Amino acid sequence: MKLVSWNVNGLRACVKKGFNEYFAEMDADIFCIQETKLQEGQIELDLDGYQQYWNYAVKKGYSGTAVFTKLEPLSVRYGLGTDETEPEGRVLTLEFDFFFLVNVYTPNSQRDLARLDFRLEWEDRILNYVKELDDSKPVILCGDLNVAHNEIDLRNPRPNKGNSGFTEEERMKMTNFLASGFVDSFRHLYPDKEGAYTWWSYMNKVRERNIGWRIDYFIVSGKISKQIKDAEIHCDIMGSDHCPVVLDINLEQK
Repeated sequence: MKLVSWNVNGLRACVKKGFNEYFAEMDADIFCIQETKLQEGQIELDLDGYQQYWNYAVKKGYSGTAVFTKLEPLSVRYGLGTDETEPEGRVLTLEFDFFFLVNVYTPNSQRDLARLDFRLEWEDRILNYVKELDDSKPVILCGDLNVAHNEIDLRNPRPNKGNSGFTEEERMKMTNFLASGFVDSFRHLYPDKEGAYTWWSYMNKVRERNIGWRIDYFIVSGKISKQIKDAEIHCDIMGSDHCPVVLDINLEQK
């Protein structure tokens, strides 16, 4: 199975910058996007062979997630756990025969860390939710998790210590998540690979010089980690300040 995840930072803008061409080229089994930044009826995608599931934010032009899948899900959940009124459209969960797919757009703590407490509470909730799912079936969680876990995951760790996305608190939440029975698929295969980033500032020539952060992930249940075939970062794909990440994994299908 091939799965793709991409924070498109506004799908309508991304469509004008090659989204459809990349989507067709990848021919993924499941394609997840974050930060759609639109409401129902504001875009119509002709994705032949795919079912489309959208979780829109209440606030216009903000947040939002979507999943496009060739596989028929057994069930679809909108929001986090039993809270299907989650207003920012940050979580979509699809249940399949042999696994759960959880598409996530994690809240940003903001530059002044004004939202750090909310973010840390979110981390506890998402971990409890995913652990509960994992008790039933293996989980594949993907998306923009808004944290560079370790120093290898960003170009300039020293000046960014304590900044949003690289606070000790956020990094520890990721450490705790992985210690709870989950695997960062990219680091599982490439533990020492440097310069592997998924987000770059729009500042002049930052992306050209690869001054980036790795904040987009495929996290999988440890019980299926041996089935990971590859984990890729498609840093040459433009259209957003993030690039797509890809998971190739062997999973049984009915």
